[in-house]
Amino acid sequence: MRARRRFGQNFLHDPNVIDKIVGAIAPEADQQLLEIGPGHGAISRPIMAAGARLTVLEIDRDLVAELSSDPAFSDARIVEGDALNVRFAELGQGPYRVVGNLPYNISSPLLFHCLAQLDQMRDAHFLLQLEVVQRMAAEPGSRVYGRLSVMLQYHCRVRSLFTVAPGAFVPAPKVHSALVRLTPHDELPARARSYEVFSRIVSSAFAQRRKQLGNSLRSHLAGSELLAMGIDPTLRPEQLAPEDFVTIANAVAP
Repeated sequence: MRARRRFGQNFLHDPNVIDKIVGAIAPEADQQLLEIGPGHGAISRPIMAAGARLTVLEIDRDLVAELSSDPAFSDARIVEGDALNVRFAELGQGPYRVVGNLPYNISSPLLFHCLAQLDQMRDAHFLLQLEVVQRMAAEPGSRVYGRLSVMLQYHCRVRSLFTVAPGAFVPAPKVHSALVRLTPHDELPARARSYEVFSRIVSSAFAQRRKQLGNSLRSHLAGSELLAMGIDPTLRPEQLAPEDFVTIANAVAP
């Protein structure tokens, strides 16, 4: 299994892990699935065997050629492209259940790219670096709770499902991985009046995460204003739930 470092490729090969991942995804007949980075098709094949309608998005043109010549992919739609630049709506046939063994080097930008098009996602199952999944699913008060946690949890229910050892991949990465499930909220627990302001408040708070909120957000509002909305300005950002950041953002938004 030839892997290209510039694409961050680590191919799944352990059949037990593959079965466990596909079992967690639970694809069903006629569901529309979009797989980002199918590689040699380790996850793709059992997804298609379940009767799902599969679109694969692959940046490596050699892998695109390999999959295109494989009779097992005759019913799949194979799209060559960079997932960071492709809008799911342009692919048509959505919304999708999105899956992927994502390259570690673009995991955060790709997650935010997915958040920007949640109307095209029914859910998502991603295999990512364990440390990233821990940050995604972290609860307020955790030392790894941060901007990624808040922004994802604002949009989705985030559930870490299980870890995967390095030996399940070729080449083996130096770290453990984990499968995570993202399920968009049917209704947001708290809605920001301005998503841009909300995003800016969260970024400002965690840019100086060891500072108290009254200091890290002082360019946006005074500590007395935080107190007036029931938020202690001496707290640090990791102590606030996503809904608290929404409250702050809505007070700042014009």
